[in-house]
Amino acid sequence: MRISFEMEGGLAHVPGLSEPVSIDTDELPAEEASELERLIEAARFFELPATSALPRGAADYRKYTITVTTPARSHTARLTDPIEDLQIQELVNYLSRLRAKMIRARLAARRRDTS
Repeated sequence: MRISFEMEGGLAHVPGLSEPVSIDTDELPAEEASELERLIEAARFFELPATSALPRGAADYRKYTITVTTPARSHTARLTDPIEDLQIQELVNYLSRLRAKMIRARLAARRRDTS
C-alpha cells in the first residue's frame, strides 16, 4: 500500500515543511504498517468523499490531502480541520507523526551529507 500525505495551511504554516511525503507500507516496520492499515480500514477511507466542505472562516485551518493506493484501488481525500470523525482524526494524527519522523530523517541525512 502506498500513501501520499500532504499538510498545508494553519496559523504557523512553514512552506519548507509542507512538502508531501510518500509512505510505502512495505518499507515500514511491520507494526507501523499494520497499524496504518488498521487505521485506514477503521476510518473507512475508501468511502470518504473526495473533498470535505470548508467551514466558515477556514482560511487558517490546516488542510490535508491523503491518497491511498493499493493494487486493487486508489482514492484521494481532501480534509480540513476540525475533523469531527474520531477514526479519521486518528488516521490523520498517525500520518502526521509518520510524516514528521520522515522529515526529521531527511533533515538529518542532509546534515550528514554536508558535514
